[in-house]
Amino acid sequence: MNTKLKIALGSDHAGFSLKECIKEYLIGLGHEVRDFGTDSEASCDYPPFVQAAARSVVAGECDVGLVFGGSGNGEAIAANKVKGIRCALCWNETSARLAKEHNNANVISMGGRLVEPDVAKRIVDAWLGATFEGGRHLRRIQMLD
Repeated sequence: MNTKLKIALGSDHAGFSLKECIKEYLIGLGHEVRDFGTDSEASCDYPPFVQAAARSVVAGECDVGLVFGGSGNGEAIAANKVKGIRCALCWNETSARLAKEHNNANVISMGGRLVEPDVAKRIVDAWLGATFEGGRHLRRIQMLD
């Protein structure tokens, strides 16, 4: 993928370390990153950070978003509460690729306690490198609205 994107990030304390790793990786690839927090491993609630990142995607301020937590489940749920977000929980390259190809996910979620940094980088690459297939998948996404 040669397109440089503006990418929103959000996490809780359990996802902080993975968020920081992926932030550095994305910047190294030439992407612009907007970090909505959190800014440490101090215990915190994830919805404000995750939903701020998600809202920036819906508003067009960022192209896509990545959110992180311990498992990534709560973060995916919180992001999906924002109208217009399709956030997929990803744990490997295949889940990330299919999230884009079949669901046109504009945000993905990962668990810092479950996904190793090298795997997370491959997940990001697979998701950003995939293309939405449209067709029957578009019809299904439209049913969600």
